[in-house]
Amino acid sequence: MDSRAAMRTGLTAALSGTGHGREAADRLCGACVNLLNVDGAALSMIYDGAISRSLGSSSSISRELDELQFTLGEGPCLDAVSSAAPVLIADLNDPAMQRWPGFARAATQRGVLAVFALPVAVASLPIGALDLYRTRTGDLADSVLEGGLIAAELAAMPLLDLMGLDLSAAVSDEGSDAWQQLGSLTRLEVYQAAGILIAQLGVSASEALVRLRAYAFSHNRTASEVALDIIEHRLRLPDDATDDPISTEGDGHR
Repeated sequence: MDSRAAMRTGLTAALSGTGHGREAADRLCGACVNLLNVDGAALSMIYDGAISRSLGSSSSISRELDELQFTLGEGPCLDAVSSAAPVLIADLNDPAMQRWPGFARAATQRGVLAVFALPVAVASLPIGALDLYRTRTGDLADSVLEGGLIAAELAAMPLLDLMGLDLSAAVSDEGSDAWQQLGSLTRLEVYQAAGILIAQLGVSASEALVRLRAYAFSHNRTASEVALDIIEHRLRLPDDATDDPISTEGDGHR
């Protein structure tokens, strides 16, 4: 087994244990430390240019640095999501590195000298970031960076689990503020519809998205169009994925 395959196997194994959501996020961050030659890792969810929550971490310092970015309104994970690209800083003490003076000062005071932020995407939309921290300067080796990108890809799984919990709460409790929080994400209608499917069909967040996208693809429509029909109660997907959908307006088209 080559090193890339070994990294993917080890990182995937971290998500296969009991417990989902935050527990899985914590395990994935711990696996990053063990497999990627870094000293800390944290996973956060981001919307509207700000961290909404820290979802997982390998240590209290990693979580604290993640949350400091929310407090300061600056930092690598925010930039990774806004640019939809990795942000790789090999030396936070470099005089030329003046992107986040507050965060850089706070991180180095805690012994962190390098940070590598990788965007986490769901349905091609970056809505979170995986931060890798080191207590020494230096670039990531290519193989380690590749492993980090695999971890960021896998990080979508616990993030989806936690989104599913929020969406389920929004559907079951009209007084919940989950819609308000999640509504700050751009083009969230797909996830709003997924929340309805979670409640209606009793499926996971990932299964709800799979069913929504499958219906859109088979009917030559966009996921957003189908999502709006579901949200506005013009279309109800069947309990069984093999059954025909139920529509209150013809075939469900607007």
